[in-house]
Amino acid sequence: MNQCIVRPGTLLILATALFTTSLFGCRSYQFGHLIRDNEEDMVGSHSAGGEVYKPLVEESVAKLLGACYVTPAAAVFTPDGMPLTQRVCFIGVENKSSEELGDFKDQIYQLIDTQINRADAFEAVSRRMMDAALIETGLRPDSLLVPANMQVFASALQQHGQPVDYLLYATLTSGTTQRNSSSQRDYLLTLEIVDTRTGAYKKEQAEISKGYHRSPLGKIANYGFFSGGH
Repeated sequence: MNQCIVRPGTLLILATALFTTSLFGCRSYQFGHLIRDNEEDMVGSHSAGGEVYKPLVEESVAKLLGACYVTPAAAVFTPDGMPLTQRVCFIGVENKSSEELGDFKDQIYQLIDTQINRADAFEAVSRRMMDAALIETGLRPDSLLVPANMQVFASALQQHGQPVDYLLYATLTSGTTQRNSSSQRDYLLTLEIVDTRTGAYKKEQAEISKGYHRSPLGKIANYGFFSGGH
């Protein structure tokens, strides 16, 4: 009778192979970890994420509010002698880029809304009140730039205790440059703010470019060995 002799080293190899297969072969297995304050955001391999949208919001909002800032000499004061803040109604984010925003669309809205409220001279109108005013007036966000509609909408907000000085629109666009198996996508966030009293508007933008490659060598081939970033 022939006997099958399995050496200890073979058993170790088989055990390791079985463990590796069970660990990485199961699609439902997943790890998670917390991102600390001193760690950078993950860079998406196929589309933009927090590493693109957060800096875009911070830069564009800072530029826009800086352009709309009222100097102390021209400021309007309350009866108590306090400077009157400018009320901004942020209408929403329009995505005209080549990528789906998914759950980032609402996050971009919240990031911009929070940036406005953090500025000393500005205050954001409640989103819930804005939605209620749109329903009450039967107006669409893209129809508010018509002067008559703008006044009807502003009046509705005023009646609900939410006076508004500016309407704010955000538009995300992208442009893609292809080179063999690599590509570069330029993300542009444009903010347009409209004065409800005069109809005058200002526009500011922020841009971030990101490269996509099928291998790590693609970055070196297109941007050089000493290129920065991830």
